[in-house]
Amino acid sequence: MKAFYINQYGKSSGSIGELPEPKVGANDVLVQIHATSINPLDLKIRTGEFKQILPYTFPLILGNDFAGVVVHVGSDVRMFRPGDEVYARPEQDRIGTFAELISVNQHSLALKPRNVSMEQAASLPLVALTAWQVLVETAQVKKGQKVLIHAGSGGVGSFAIQLAKHLGAFVATTTSTSNVEWVKALGADIVIDYKKQDFETVLNDYDVVLNGLDSAVLKKSVKCLKPGGLLVSISGPPTPEFGDAQGLSWPVKQILRLLSFGIRKASHAVGVKYSFVFMRANGAQLKEITSLVESGAITPVIDKVYPFASIADALTYVEQGRSKGKVVITVA
Repeated sequence: MKAFYINQYGKSSGSIGELPEPKVGANDVLVQIHATSINPLDLKIRTGEFKQILPYTFPLILGNDFAGVVVHVGSDVRMFRPGDEVYARPEQDRIGTFAELISVNQHSLALKPRNVSMEQAASLPLVALTAWQVLVETAQVKKGQKVLIHAGSGGVGSFAIQLAKHLGAFVATTTSTSNVEWVKALGADIVIDYKKQDFETVLNDYDVVLNGLDSAVLKKSVKCLKPGGLLVSISGPPTPEFGDAQGLSWPVKQILRLLSFGIRKASHAVGVKYSFVFMRANGAQLKEITSLVESGAITPVIDKVYPFASIADALTYVEQGRSKGKVVITVA
C-alpha cells in the first residue's frame, strides 16, 4: 500500500512509498482510508518531540485521524462489518493514517456521521476527542460556567468553542485580528485579539482554561481562573500523574515532575489545579460526538484540502500555524 512515512526523526523527514499492508488481529478492523487530516501532533512526532514517552519504531507512518470504509474485520469483531463508513483516531501506539489502509481496534472506531463527507469526518476525531476529554471528562463543564479556550481558530479551538457552547458555558477565546469575527460566528461570547490585548488583564474568574499554546500563555492563564478553577493544557508540560497513567519509567516520570513543577506550583499558590491531557482513542466518546454532528450542534471546520501526493506541502502549511480549523488530505 502507499503511505507517507519517516525513517528517522527530523523537521523535513518523510516521503511517500510502498509499505506492507497492516496485520488484522482478532479484535481489529481493516479500513480503506478515504481521507485523513493533519494535527500539530503529527509535526511533533515527526521531529521526535515525544520520543521519550512515545517510543515508535521505523519506518513510522504518520497520521492520527481518518475516515473510510471497512474492508475486513477480525474474528472477534461484532461492532462493525465490511462496507461500514467509519472514522477514528487510532490508538497512540498504532498511528498511521497517512496511508491507504489502517488496522485499528474495534473499540477505537465509530460510524461516520451520516450528514458529513469523508473529508469532514476525517477532520474530527483527534480534535473532537481532545475537546471532549478536556471539557466533558476532565473539567466536567456545567451550564453557566465560564470557559477560556485559547487559539479559537485552530483545530481543537474551533471544535471546543462549539462543544463548550453546547454544554451551556460562557466562552471566551483568543485569536488574531483576522479571525475575530470568524470565531464569534462559531459561538464565542468574548474574543480577545492577542495582537491588541493581553488576555490576562481582561479575563478573570473563569472556571476552566483550555490551553494548547506555549508555556508563557500557560503561566498567564493562571491569572484568569477563580479559586478552585482548573487549568488544562494539551501542549504540556506533562505531569507525574500522566507518567503513571502511561506506565512510564521512574527516570522519565522524574523528568516530567521537574518539567511541570513551575506551573503546578504557580497554580497551587492561587488555589487552582493544573492538569495535562493527552488525548486517547475512544470509540464510545466518538459515538457521542457523532450524535452532536448529526444533530447540527457541531459543524466540522476545514481550512484546506490537499491530494495525497501533496501531503508534504500540507504539513508545511500546518507548520506555519495559520490554518483556520483543519487541513485535510484525500487518500482514496
